[in-house]
Amino acid sequence: MRTQARTLISSGSPYEPRFGFSRAVRVGDHITVAGTAPIAADGSTAHPGDPAAQTRRCLEIVAQALEQAGAELTDVVRTRILISDRVHWTAAASAHGEVFGDIRPATTLVVVAGFIDPEWLVEIEADAIVTG
Repeated sequence: MRTQARTLISSGSPYEPRFGFSRAVRVGDHITVAGTAPIAADGSTAHPGDPAAQTRRCLEIVAQALEQAGAELTDVVRTRILISDRVHWTAAASAHGEVFGDIRPATTLVVVAGFIDPEWLVEIEADAIVTG
């Protein structure tokens, strides 16, 4: 028996229903934001070749999903930064720090073999707990 409602947050991506995922899911006070790629409003890759700008775009999308779920960036307790090449780590980490420098969630940075779109240099995941 379920005791808490499950709220699905969509970014409007055509891949969500096709592949069976949500941009974010909220259950109770917990919100999980899926791997978020640097997608521009028109569906293209935002800021090709610029890992810092792509990180900022990913975090904008994460912030929008959190807002739709009733949370803020200050509620984030964990992030995961995924990069396609280790040379991008300082740019991605610095852009992450612009947003989370005072919030300081637990964070992991991982180099991956690549993403679905080779123009993506970064993806971000986030977990939040709404406490107030």
